[in-house]
Amino acid sequence: MFSRRVISAIFLAGAAALANADDHSTGSLVKVMSAEEVEWGYLNPLRGALSPGAADLWGDRTGGSATGMLVRFKKGFESPPHIHNITYRGIVIEGLMHNDDPSAAKMWMPPGSFWTQPAGEDHTTAANGETNLIYLEIDSGPYLVMPSDEQFDNGERPLNLHADNMVWQDNSDLYSIQADKAEATQLWRSTANMNGSMIKLNAGFKGELTTEASEFRAVVIGGEISYGARGLDKPKLLEAGSYIESTGDYTHQFVNNSDGEVTIYIRTDGRYTVQ
Repeated sequence: MFSRRVISAIFLAGAAALANADDHSTGSLVKVMSAEEVEWGYLNPLRGALSPGAADLWGDRTGGSATGMLVRFKKGFESPPHIHNITYRGIVIEGLMHNDDPSAAKMWMPPGSFWTQPAGEDHTTAANGETNLIYLEIDSGPYLVMPSDEQFDNGERPLNLHADNMVWQDNSDLYSIQADKAEATQLWRSTANMNGSMIKLNAGFKGELTTEASEFRAVVIGGEISYGARGLDKPKLLEAGSYIESTGDYTHQFVNNSDGEVTIYIRTDGRYTVQ
């Protein structure tokens, strides 16, 4: 069995080969942040260690802007019934998560599951893995927790999509997927041309993702991949919880030499192609 160090070296070598290929990108690589570089705080600073941990990957959850953040929960965490002032989306990265009406039976969602929580909808959130980590995204802030007696109906309805019920499509179904060993699934789309999807890069994938979007944000949801791009001194090994951001015409290079698949969530206001 290969050691982690040997596998990492293979990953980096593969990405280095891609990085040396012709790249005519004119956009900018804004940020590449590995999971180890994430700076953690608390979702509710007033509760300190009793609060779930939180880390903004982009935006500012305490301000008025759209934000993407990581949130981690201890095993056995269960919130009291509450509401939020804004709608959010969640994707399970690690562990088992439940998010539903206070009276609902537990439906534990494993890594790769997706849910939406409408503003004003009364609910509870619980975690049941040894470690539990999610990516949480809002289209405007601030992100506030409010009492259930202030609940309201904003016209949206919640969605819980278990990872086993995801519908993945490959290059025989989608123009945006032109490479072998790659698949995609659409999660949401807004009236402002913003949309969210996930791509799956299977074992042995070596290729690139091109985009001309003015906003392109990617979060590694599962697996470990080597990433290379113009603007990086050397390829970077990215694990679940890592983040990539670019603007304009840009090429992102990925190599998956692991034995498993890598899943990446993408938020963008434009199209992308995996090839």
